[in-house]
Amino acid sequence: MKRLKLMLSTALFVFGAGSLPASAQTPATVALPGNGFVTKPGTGATEIITTSGLANWTTKSTVSSVWFRMAEAGVATIGLDASLAGSNTSTVKVTVNGTPFQVNLTKGALKTYEVGTLSLPAGYIRVDLQGVRKDGGYFGDVSAIKVTTNSPLNYANDAANYYWSRRGPSVHLGYAVPANTEYFYSEVTVPKGQDAIGSYYMANGFNGGYFGIQVKSPSERWVLFSIWDADNGAKTTLVSKGAGVIDNGFGGEGTGGQTYLVYNWVAGNTYRFITRARPDGAGGTDFSAWFFAPETGAWRYIATWKRPATTTYHAGVYSFLENFIDTKGYLGRQAEHGNQWARSTAGAWTEITSARFTGDATAANGQRMDYAGGLRNGRFYLRNGGFFSDTVPINQNFTRPATGSAPAVNVSTLPMQ
Repeated sequence: MKRLKLMLSTALFVFGAGSLPASAQTPATVALPGNGFVTKPGTGATEIITTSGLANWTTKSTVSSVWFRMAEAGVATIGLDASLAGSNTSTVKVTVNGTPFQVNLTKGALKTYEVGTLSLPAGYIRVDLQGVRKDGGYFGDVSAIKVTTNSPLNYANDAANYYWSRRGPSVHLGYAVPANTEYFYSEVTVPKGQDAIGSYYMANGFNGGYFGIQVKSPSERWVLFSIWDADNGAKTTLVSKGAGVIDNGFGGEGTGGQTYLVYNWVAGNTYRFITRARPDGAGGTDFSAWFFAPETGAWRYIATWKRPATTTYHAGVYSFLENFIDTKGYLGRQAEHGNQWARSTAGAWTEITSARFTGDATAANGQRMDYAGGLRNGRFYLRNGGFFSDTVPINQNFTRPATGSAPAVNVSTLPMQ
């Protein structure tokens, strides 16, 4: 029987499971492999998002979540693409933007179960899945959420790039520096509570490499400096490194040399970064990096890498914010980037007050729209992840207020060990 519930407190009409109104619209398939996450694993949880969707759903306390974005407010009909094996029947709770529905699954192959119809606001909508009861081992396997609405939707629909959409959009600040810039200086502050696991707050990037801080795990953080191998494939080699710095190679997204310092940097504190690019006169370029932590009050040498078949000073200078763990792409993160300065080979400091805000293909193709950047507190900022709704369009320029005070650092006395 059709069940109609009037939500007086919000003035929304909500149709319960099993009561979907007829519609000529074609439902959108919001696939869990690209849009779903296990957001609250229960004790001993085995749940996982696979290339087919939510699997091993056995733990009652586990919550898995799916997101899609409404371009405008409107009525939406929600369905659940699920199958059930290992139990004859199960009941699951599907919570759409805070409104709960119960859906009864029966043993059998994949089919669309009716969840309900409700009015939804513009922006990202969260759908939570949680088990209620079952008569066997599993609550079910879920491949997608079906959404039928008049509002245009945004969600990850490029199956070949679901890994990237689950990581979330990467965002960048591009800086134009003068010719013959040998040193580049900048500062980064990660606001408290914005230091999610999997975050890379890259301060000083350039053609050939990048330098910044990462959250590797709940107990480990890095200061990371990496240089790519040369464009012709020639290998980058380590010239020297500082005390306690670990070096190795890297692969996956290209190849090169990597150095990192395990350092427990603190959200809310401001850290300072210097990189140097200097041609060696023999067809290669030496790239060096230094890190200043307010907790120690001193510059620390990270490393120098020699990149062969490269003759350049700083070029393509930029900062970025990314998440590098796909299962953590539902977490939000932010960084403030300020006080950018370029120092020429002649020793002149130039303040860099303009930046171009851009995004990667995940952002540009609308696979994820939880990204933002611009000005805040007199500094540039970057934000991504967390499925927030107030997107700031990419591909625009911002200008911060000038400080007029060059960095108080004597580059000739920077440590080299």
